Amino acid sequence: MIKTSGRSAIEPFHAMDVLAEATKRKRDGHPVISMAVGQPAHGAPRAVVDAARNALRTERIAYTDALGRLELRERISRHYRTHYGVDVDASRIAVTTGSSAGFNLAFLTMFNAGDRVAITRPGYPAYRNILTALGLEVVEIPAGQATDFTLSPGLLDEAASRHGRISGVLLASPANPTGTVTARKALSALIDYCDANRVTFLSDEIYHGLTYAGEETTALSVSDRVLVINSFSKYYCMTGWRIGWMVLPDAAIRPLERVAQSLYISAPELSQIAACAAFDATEELEAIKSGYVANRQLLLERLPKIGFEIASPMDGAFYAYVDAGRFTNDSMQFSKTMLAEINVAATPGRDFDPVEGHRTIRFSYAGSHAEMEEALDRMAAWLS
Repeated sequence: MIKTSGRSAIEPFHAMDVLAEATKRKRDGHPVISMAVGQPAHGAPRAVVDAARNALRTERIAYTDALGRLELRERISRHYRTHYGVDVDASRIAVTTGSSAGFNLAFLTMFNAGDRVAITRPGYPAYRNILTALGLEVVEIPAGQATDFTLSPGLLDEAASRHGRISGVLLASPANPTGTVTARKALSALIDYCDANRVTFLSDEIYHGLTYAGEETTALSVSDRVLVINSFSKYYCMTGWRIGWMVLPDAAIRPLERVAQSLYISAPELSQIAACAAFDATEELEAIKSGYVANRQLLLERLPKIGFEIASPMDGAFYAYVDAGRFTNDSMQFSKTMLAEINVAATPGRDFDPVEGHRTIRFSYAGSHAEMEEALDRMAAWLS
């Protein structure tokens, strides 16, 4: 008899299950449009692909230092200086196998089993699932219209009173699935609270570059005692390259390096070489972003007309999080039926909110404008 661990008994990542079913239907010849996964329709920028091709011809692709190639770490450091006006020494930067590895490394390095980590609800499901698998206690704090869809010192105090001491806070801005952009003043108040209460603050900034309203602020402009996780997957269109980075407080550098050495050895060197070129592709990337702007406007106009109420701000990232209560009280079954009947894939809100997600849906608008128009036409006809 094969016995699996209790750690593996976590909730599925439903968006990935939807993607798998959509991929299967597409292979079977169905005209599927996927609005389920946060994956840009565009491939990596030309400069990235050219850099990878050149490396395959001229370089031996091998292991790198566990924290990554110095060339890439220095280039990321320069990005913080030129884009944000923040000086971050390359020694504080760790290159990771996507942001997913960054979360694993952050949680293992900064917390002990049993520690409590606060996240927003709704929020990215992998936070909850990874924390649970690692033996940490997840404290989900409702973040809705009354709280500007983000956290505050008051909410953290209230959560600590109810659950006990909180060891860490993880906040994404722009956020998935809500699109919330936390303003600098609110971010600063959170970080000050965490400093005063010896709480580790982790900032998920993987959707930086994809802000349409509000202030896009890196937590590093507020404090150098925070831990930042970022990625080349979203703005830079490099999902399959599995490459991301972290910026660490000085005291966390060597501990995290030790964990990374054994878990991952290093991020793929080919992807590291290619990622350096991504910072030189701004013109191409901004053109892609303009497509998201057009898609966002299209969904803002048409989803409410179909009957989906916009449930949160769409200020950043590339998602519309909507209330589907007019049509269903079971977003999981609704998503399955929609895929089966009209070949439009979307993610049930259960992924992001275990309490109230039964009536919400997340639509990704990272696809082409033509796909968005066709998907909306299908939904309008189906639900009329």
